[in-house]
Amino acid sequence: MGGTPSWGKLRHVHSTIRGCRLSLIQVPRNWKEFQNGYLVCYAATAGPPCATTCAVDKLAYTTPSAGYLEKRGLRRHARVLHLWALGVGAVISGDFFGWNFGLASGFGGMLAALVIMTLLYVGLCCSIAEMSPALPHTGGAYSFARTAMGPWGGYITGLAENMEYILTPAVIVVGVGGYLGAIFGTPPAYAPLWWLACYTIFVAFNIGGVEMSFRVSIIITICALAILVVFYIGAAQLFSLDRWALEGGPWLPKGWFGILTALPFALWVYLGIEQLPLAAEEAHDPARDMPKGILLGLVTLVLCSFLTVILNAGIPPGASKVETSTEPLFLGFRAIFGQGMRARLLALFACTGLLASFHTIIYAYGRQIYSLSRAGYFPSCLSVTHGSRKTPHRALIAGSLLGFAAALTIQLAGQNSPVGGVLLNMAVFGAVLAYILQMLSFILLRRKFPGMARPYVSPVGVPGAAIAMIIAAVTLVILFLNRDYNLGVIGAAIWFLCGIAYFAFYARRRLILSPEEEFALAQQERLKQGVSV
Repeated sequence: MGGTPSWGKLRHVHSTIRGCRLSLIQVPRNWKEFQNGYLVCYAATAGPPCATTCAVDKLAYTTPSAGYLEKRGLRRHARVLHLWALGVGAVISGDFFGWNFGLASGFGGMLAALVIMTLLYVGLCCSIAEMSPALPHTGGAYSFARTAMGPWGGYITGLAENMEYILTPAVIVVGVGGYLGAIFGTPPAYAPLWWLACYTIFVAFNIGGVEMSFRVSIIITICALAILVVFYIGAAQLFSLDRWALEGGPWLPKGWFGILTALPFALWVYLGIEQLPLAAEEAHDPARDMPKGILLGLVTLVLCSFLTVILNAGIPPGASKVETSTEPLFLGFRAIFGQGMRARLLALFACTGLLASFHTIIYAYGRQIYSLSRAGYFPSCLSVTHGSRKTPHRALIAGSLLGFAAALTIQLAGQNSPVGGVLLNMAVFGAVLAYILQMLSFILLRRKFPGMARPYVSPVGVPGAAIAMIIAAVTLVILFLNRDYNLGVIGAAIWFLCGIAYFAFYARRRLILSPEEEFALAQQERLKQGVSV
């Protein structure tokens, strides 16, 4: 890492961090200089360190040793193609499974909800495309909120995103189990064995190294898109709006409220692309490549989502049958190619779409847990990386155990709603909370730090972020009003509250000056000094 950076004069900042010589914040000459430098404080070399911790706004920080950070290093590898594949791959499973439960609101209700969710993700993606190269840390949403809203805002945002990324692979693996069970004729009771096999294989891929992770992402994402193209070409010849999509009924059989109840399922065809900022410390040039990867991924997903919803619902066996299926695309392949081996083979290949997302979101929760653990919000032992491969293997294993346990618990509880649908709504709960807080962070960063170096500037600005925040807030309310799935959402809310209690009574006294924390503290001090940022 080299020696102490020459960022100008070290100063005590007892107005922020009181009573120890360890807490010397480096104040750079300008924001860009700080962004491009090494973000961890070297204050321990400037004087005798304090015993263990220093107080910062009723929190307790420990300065990391060089050995602490060396055990938590990542390796840079990603370019635009890798980031595009990571973003598209994270989401593409939404076209294979999950969205179809929204057809309970009718084809028109689901289509209208998809239009609304597209607006949300345009605002969200443009906002994170601006924030990510400006704050290029592995923390992603937590990092944005930490700088904009302080430790509590950062932790709550990170906790919400953590729930999203833990539960989303659980939803996907349930879909994989459904496809594989239908293809190989295994009974539903065997589904957890499919889940366990998938977690084992793809956690191993992610532990194998960042190069392997991105290589697998590219291959299976391209395969998934190829399967969708085959489906679109075949389905276009069978499409009938009145006969199969509407099935002779009205556009909005459940009225305007039906549109609202379909919002969580429409969100599913986009959920996950916001994970790309988590790859910032593994990208060669996040300032240039991150916005391109995010926005190219969004364009790809918008095209796929509309084609999937319209064509899958508009061919035999019809929207009502597609709605209840755990393998909706398989139903479409049967309609196109018949019941024979060809349809089964294509459905087997269709699993690549689910596996693409499964693989890439495992990558996401590994980095997300790693980042919060490195800063002390989660137990710091989870952020230790593999000695040679430099992957967060402990975080990957811990997240997998939680996701598998959640899916198995709901399966064994035997409730009336499908396991995938319950988990989906739980994941969406975490997602929309994180979206609200990320959009609030975007607005606050624009207001508090107008001089921040922004390699990319959102074309929709604050209005786009505000619209996205409102749509996310409405979706959050709807989750609790849908009686078919709200028990799972209430369970997710309890999980969330337990996480907040953990921080309030334990973790806030054990924080560590990680890159994200050091960065945010420096900007907080500059604001107090009245320095333009």
